[in-house]
Amino acid sequence: MTTSEPTLPRAARKERRRVMGAGKQLHAGPVTYLVLTVFALVSLAPLVWTAIAASRTDRRLAQTPPPLWFGGSLFKNLQTAWEQAGLGTAMFNSVLVAGTITASTVVFSTLAGFAFAKLRFRFSGLLLLLTVGTMMIPPQLAVVPLYLWMADLGWSNQLQTVVLPSLVTAFGTFFMRQYLVQALPTELIEAARVDGASSVRIVWHVVFPAARPAMAVLGLLTFVFAWNDFLWPIIALNQQNPTVQVALNSLGTGYVPDQAVIMAGALLGTLPLLIAFLLFGKQIVGGIMQGAVKG
Repeated sequence: MTTSEPTLPRAARKERRRVMGAGKQLHAGPVTYLVLTVFALVSLAPLVWTAIAASRTDRRLAQTPPPLWFGGSLFKNLQTAWEQAGLGTAMFNSVLVAGTITASTVVFSTLAGFAFAKLRFRFSGLLLLLTVGTMMIPPQLAVVPLYLWMADLGWSNQLQTVVLPSLVTAFGTFFMRQYLVQALPTELIEAARVDGASSVRIVWHVVFPAARPAMAVLGLLTFVFAWNDFLWPIIALNQQNPTVQVALNSLGTGYVPDQAVIMAGALLGTLPLLIAFLLFGKQIVGGIMQGAVKG
């Protein structure tokens, strides 16, 4: 005799429907599309306005109402901003600085996160607490002693002054630690040790593959932060050896700054980030989904 659904308890019927519908594809309704469209437009509005302002003249931007569509001065303003700020050298410096910081932060944070997550050593809890505690210290407090330290090393106005303090971050270490606690089974490490794998081989063939989704996310966040960093580079560098943000600061000088040229420079400084996301965004989102499935 088969038990029909109406005779089952209510909780059992709900669980049965959930299991039967687990493999079905979910479809978004019109309200969902409307909400997502509104959020997308709000998110894109600052970038679109920057492009519109960069395509206009400074006189037109000062008028009321402001322009709501593109003008014909975009390429002229882009060329002026490129030449006035020396963005060729600045772009190269920013790519070098942000790329080095990103690579070192991802590697070192993964190693430190793995140690805190899976290795047992004395005072590990205290060291993790101290690492996380450094995130509570305002970075402005470290500017003066850090500058004096770099000056003693003879690195004033050199790119390594910007790179060295950011080779590894407390946030990256904590982020990778939290991910590896769940994504990397301890049994997998023990099995590798039983097979005779060395610590270096375990890190290369076990830890890094398991941490790849989180490493991609951390790499993107670190690159964006390093590219947009302004406070420390404007103190440590000068206009002869600037990053993009330091170079763009020169566009705002003068008795009457040209707002259209400033917007064109800001647009040029943002384009590398957009290109990086367009090239690697799919892999990063895919890595996030892969990590969610594994978790």
